[in-house]
Amino acid sequence: MEKTFYVTTPIYYVNDVPHIGHAYTTLACDVLARYKRARGYQVAFLTGTDEHGQKVETAAKANGETPLELADRVVKRFQALWKKLNISHTDFIRTTQERHKHTVQEQFKAIEAKGDIYLGEYEDWYCTPCETFWTETQLLDGNCPDCGRPTTKLKEESYFFRMSKYQDQLLEYIGNNPDFIQPKSRRNEILSFVREGLRDLSISRTSFSWGIPAPGNDKHVIYVWFDALTNYISALGYPEDKDGNFETFWPAVHVIGKDILRFHAVYWPTFLMAAGLPLPKKVFAHGWWTVEGQKMSKSLRNVVEPNMLVDKYGVDAIRYFLLREVPFGLDGDFSHSALIHRINSDLANDLGNLVSRSTAMLGKYFAGELPEPGARLEIDEKLIELFAANLTKIDEQLEDMAFNKALMSIWELISAGNKYIDETAPWTLAKDPQQRERLATVMYNLLESLRLIALIVAPFMPETGAKISSLLGADGTNLALDGQDQWGGLKPGTTIEKAAPLFPRIETE
Repeated sequence: MEKTFYVTTPIYYVNDVPHIGHAYTTLACDVLARYKRARGYQVAFLTGTDEHGQKVETAAKANGETPLELADRVVKRFQALWKKLNISHTDFIRTTQERHKHTVQEQFKAIEAKGDIYLGEYEDWYCTPCETFWTETQLLDGNCPDCGRPTTKLKEESYFFRMSKYQDQLLEYIGNNPDFIQPKSRRNEILSFVREGLRDLSISRTSFSWGIPAPGNDKHVIYVWFDALTNYISALGYPEDKDGNFETFWPAVHVIGKDILRFHAVYWPTFLMAAGLPLPKKVFAHGWWTVEGQKMSKSLRNVVEPNMLVDKYGVDAIRYFLLREVPFGLDGDFSHSALIHRINSDLANDLGNLVSRSTAMLGKYFAGELPEPGARLEIDEKLIELFAANLTKIDEQLEDMAFNKALMSIWELISAGNKYIDETAPWTLAKDPQQRERLATVMYNLLESLRLIALIVAPFMPETGAKISSLLGADGTNLALDGQDQWGGLKPGTTIEKAAPLFPRIETE
């Protein structure tokens, strides 16, 4: 049976300007998608935009354009950024697409036919920026507990989803599937929320019109979360599944920010239960980024703009920094000094140095032609064993979405390569004609180390992986690990040129 993997980002709200948080989630998914492809999986990787709701309608009106015109204009920002960040998504869904509207309405009808959607009246405190209703007791000084802004009391006719009916089933599922919600702290948060009791959920609005009409009653539009969450299956062509994508790829791994965990770990699973569909494999909620110790906000003008970062530091440096700096799942702080430090120490000194020293010595001692290795000594065996052990370890770390640990394991290999140069001292061996075979073995091992490092670093830094791979005479586009991850893949006789610096050091004032 073919190995398949389906990973999703949340769909990003078109009213937002793409910032470092959006880039972070999408990069994490990209690394997983690239790694799984390298391991021989057939991968579906979905991202997209959430284009309905009152905020879009209001913003469009203020700009003198239709909501769709606003969405068409803004969606390009996300699409351009993903291109710039080298994101390898296989699909981009927009909630204004017909394929999505169709699935949402079919899903609504199926759940309604089961008796789990009913018409009633809704009265509560509504926060427009968060598009969320709150009870009186949840408000903080009359304001929204999430964003702190004022709320208004609304009473309107609404369709309700019988979420309360699925409380026990959801608790049982979370209990039986300890890896379903990660990290563990988030799982505990959801368990206590569900144990407090689930209320039926209002899933339609009559106070605005920009959304998907409720089937058979178009004075109602389907509420943003019932609409938005369905994107994960509408992109697969559910329910008709003409291309067999739903059958092939569902269920998914959802990677999200912690602020939308409840929607993904409570609402979405109960919608799926009601529709009789399998639940996601995993919902992983990562932390938030602060900037130089402060919360990101438009008023503080400290929103980190990813386009600018890429222009200034290069795409692979940004990809590396975001996933190396903070354990995935915890909050992180962005600072330019931390970024520059990582570029100079990890990328220029460690990785860059290993590549330039190794290729320069091969040029000097063997005129750039890879020699046949001779007998191995203990120091060689140790290096080879470390590569085998760490490749296994990295596989497990990426399964757990421990991106920073996987990068630490890769850097352990890079450090081992640099240490191997110091301990074998090729420059001393080169002075003694009788050590010619030993020098050949050392040079072979160094360049073979680079070949494996290129493959394993490629999911994180695709351009760098391809560059090192091409340098070693390989096809820089074939970065598959399956079948290429065993020691000894580099062919003696290969011509290898001296590398230009991969990451020039950044001089700070």
